[in-house]
Amino acid sequence: MAPFRFAAEANQLLLRHPLNPMSYTPAGRAMAAACEIFEAGSRHYQKPAFGLTSTHIDGIEIPVHEDIVARRPFGQLKRFVRAGDEAGAFGHPKLLIVAPLSGHFATLLRDTVRAMLPDHDVYITDWRDASRVPLREGAFDLDDYIDYLMDFLAVIGPGAHTLAVCQPSVPLLAAVSFLEAVGDPISPRSMTLMGGPIDTRINPTTPNDLAQSHSLDWFERTVIQRVPAPNPGFMRRVYPGFVQLSGFMTMNLDRHVGAHMRLYHNLLRGDGDSADQHRAFYDEYRAVMDLPAEYYLQTVQKVFQEHQLAVGTFHHRGEPIDPAAITNCALMTVEGGKDDISGVGQTRAAHDLCRNLSADMHEHYEQPDVGHYGVFNGRRWRSEIAPRIKAFIAQHGG
Repeated sequence: MAPFRFAAEANQLLLRHPLNPMSYTPAGRAMAAACEIFEAGSRHYQKPAFGLTSTHIDGIEIPVHEDIVARRPFGQLKRFVRAGDEAGAFGHPKLLIVAPLSGHFATLLRDTVRAMLPDHDVYITDWRDASRVPLREGAFDLDDYIDYLMDFLAVIGPGAHTLAVCQPSVPLLAAVSFLEAVGDPISPRSMTLMGGPIDTRINPTTPNDLAQSHSLDWFERTVIQRVPAPNPGFMRRVYPGFVQLSGFMTMNLDRHVGAHMRLYHNLLRGDGDSADQHRAFYDEYRAVMDLPAEYYLQTVQKVFQEHQLAVGTFHHRGEPIDPAAITNCALMTVEGGKDDISGVGQTRAAHDLCRNLSADMHEHYEQPDVGHYGVFNGRRWRSEIAPRIKAFIAQHGG
């Protein structure tokens, strides 16, 4: 598509040039708008920046900078350091936000981080695009993901709190189960799981049905590809990010088509503000990364096809994982009433698995009228969900 995209970009610039008489005609604006929509839909988007340069604590603006506190081949642990809190002087609880490794970059959780920054020392798992990881670094599977989480918790130190958004609810619950079973002091004080596929047999959604209706071999033959040259990860087997993005957009095709039709009409009218809002959202939404094939296929098999954690057959490095081992880490689950990715009840199932936690260490909240994205982003997240999570963390050792 690259030659066509370059042609569309060149024509767009030509049709909008102030010295071109066509730029002042309805036909010229229509052709320029069509070229922009085509170019934006076929472009490769780079990893966005978090762009969180400050936060407000007690009404005072505090500068914020990012610090990489641990680097691994397939991901890094990033800390959002607030000025004056480099050594934890503010005394706020440490919070590890576990970003999903499901196509989008960790920056998709920008609003999640922003809401938690005033009251917490925030860390996040910043996963790496598998197409950028050379083959010599080896493979990365679900066991490695769990190891990374435990490794990052060790870097943060005892007494941390954790929050997983979507897919990492399963590996985080497995990691905490493992740590609690062996009595490791780095086990977190609390664990918040948001819109996660703990038991996808409950209210199955379109992605759940897709996993059940096809064999693992079908997924391997159909969606796994090798990274092309000249990427650093040349010849690595991956699940391409654009395939995942296509799936997300197809699930809500009417909404996305409608959004692009509105962009087209806004460009015709010269409504730059509305067009800029559209570009800002889709520049972020279209920025996707490739997933290691081993990790993707194991997740499909263990989480969506065999429901191993829910039925008690999940293992990590050969060791059985039983959430009943959790007795000291408080559990909160959050669901969206209109979630079409993780159906209502799928995340709440974690409470039944953590059956040895005392009643006062369980909490569940369902936010009405929000979908999957709204659980961790937007007005309802900031005004209704985030305050409840903050209170939960404070209640359990925050």
